[in-house]
Amino acid sequence: LQTRLQAGQGYGNTLNCVLTVYRNESVAGFFKGMSFPLASIAVYSSVVFGVFSNTQRLLSQLRHGDPAHAPALADVALASAVAGFISVGIGTPVDLVKIRLQMQTQPYIEANIKLKPTVPGFPVYRGPIHCFRTVLEKEGIAGIYRGVGAMLLRDVPGYCLYFIPYTFFCGWITPDGCISPSPSSIWLAGGVAGAISWGTATPMDVVKSRLQADGVYLSKYKGTLDCILQSYQNEGLKVFFRGITVNAVRGFPMSSAMFLGYELSLKAMKRDQTETNP
Repeated sequence: LQTRLQAGQGYGNTLNCVLTVYRNESVAGFFKGMSFPLASIAVYSSVVFGVFSNTQRLLSQLRHGDPAHAPALADVALASAVAGFISVGIGTPVDLVKIRLQMQTQPYIEANIKLKPTVPGFPVYRGPIHCFRTVLEKEGIAGIYRGVGAMLLRDVPGYCLYFIPYTFFCGWITPDGCISPSPSSIWLAGGVAGAISWGTATPMDVVKSRLQADGVYLSKYKGTLDCILQSYQNEGLKVFFRGITVNAVRGFPMSSAMFLGYELSLKAMKRDQTETNP
């Protein structure tokens, strides 16, 4: 839904998008492009959380001589920015394949002329591997990393507004005297952080989605700045907030599960280490 609203044409609002996708593509339409992100999410998440936690530990070691020392807000912000920067290397190709698969049967509108595939309803890509290989052959590495600038502008500040609110809310919700937050505190803090992060990242998410969807049939945008200018000139400021409701709503459960799984996994591994090495 998010990609269709941001880069597609003819969807008035979220409900209209849901009904249109269901009417034209049935339930399968809601799961287009899912396999590639599903196959890579474990690697992507482990890189993001691993880079974030290890950067924090390194900064604590450099500042205080103790990697376990509670990080300052500046350290959390820097670790978040580093995690966001590193994540783009994995996330850009995955997002590109997902968006191309989701958008390949959508009508493309330019100068009020509707362009459709050569054979109506016939998809350009047969699947994620074929999509990745086709883009690589036709556009090279630059094609695979199309939209990387917009993704950097989305993820570097986006992860700052992901980890900082989580750290703040965890500390605020956890009662004094508790060594670590409870699972319910982690779940709530993670959900709130996810909603904040995805909600505020929506403008650059729109630009990224449009850049990556561009090129299935035509290439409309020359780059990030050109996409911003064209989108604003044609549709006004409101275009940059397309899909904000979907982003914020999906951000809560997704981030709740992510943080809860991360924290509980860390606790389990630490407990095993303690039992193994008393």
